[in-house]
Amino acid sequence: MERPMHIFSGSANRPLAQEIAQHLNVPLGEAFVGTWKDGESRVRIEENVRGTDVFVVQPTCPPVNHHLMELLIIIDALRRASANRITAVMPYFGYAKQEKKTAGREPITARLVANLITTAGASRILTMDLHAAAIEGFFDIPVDHLRAVTILADYFKDLSLGEVVVVSPDVGGVGRANEFRRRLGAATLAIVAKHRPQQDVAEILEMVGEVQGKTAIIVDDLIQSGGTLIEATDELLQRGAKAVYACATHPVFAGQAAQTLATSALAQVVVTNTIPVALEPHSDKLRVLSVAPLLAEAISRIHQDVSLSSLFL
Repeated sequence: MERPMHIFSGSANRPLAQEIAQHLNVPLGEAFVGTWKDGESRVRIEENVRGTDVFVVQPTCPPVNHHLMELLIIIDALRRASANRITAVMPYFGYAKQEKKTAGREPITARLVANLITTAGASRILTMDLHAAAIEGFFDIPVDHLRAVTILADYFKDLSLGEVVVVSPDVGGVGRANEFRRRLGAATLAIVAKHRPQQDVAEILEMVGEVQGKTAIIVDDLIQSGGTLIEATDELLQRGAKAVYACATHPVFAGQAAQTLATSALAQVVVTNTIPVALEPHSDKLRVLSVAPLLAEAISRIHQDVSLSSLFL
């Protein structure tokens, strides 16, 4: 007999959780998720989950600490309510940039977060486009790591862009950009070499690849401040690119990033809804694609104990 399935949501991205539940044709689980008067997170599961298969949809996006703590408390509440298996569905994994030591006396915060989630009682992790793939190894529980490259590439396939060059904004993202180029077909590859003289500051050193007369598509896993993206766009246009598009899985958009991108020379910025984005008047250049169908399919397969391999092809 198949175990019942429940989908619960924290406050980080409830619209995505609702969309996933609709694709799975199940109601969103009943739970109170809020705060006490002193700001502490408050959670109460309001339905029976004993012996069930539970999925908690909660990207740890800004405010990261609040959403992470909320996720931990929800998992703990479900474990204490005797849920059979708890899968943390984290479309965006916060603290992923802190996956290694870059200087002495620094923490490896991504590993700490992995330990916290496991200790809270998660049985499995479902995530998308980790900033550093090594984070999978920080967990002692199964991790299913999905990619949004197919969703993003399919969108650009439907546009008439002429000759395209796919651009990696740094050396570390070459594999991601090359996979995007392969799925897009017939596109060439260019690479931006940059360095960071200080935290959150990037300088472009050089660009490798021919972009003259082509439409450039910059491919990244996330957009934070947008500064590097805009510098790369200006460099591409100076080198003769006809137009520059950008795509990324996670729209972190810290500070005034959305407004900065809106006034830039970018033709369009394409992201997914792993993190909620408010479509304001300045965002006419922004296109948001849904990852709900992909996550729903993964959840369905996990629930039925079916292989997810074909979702990674």
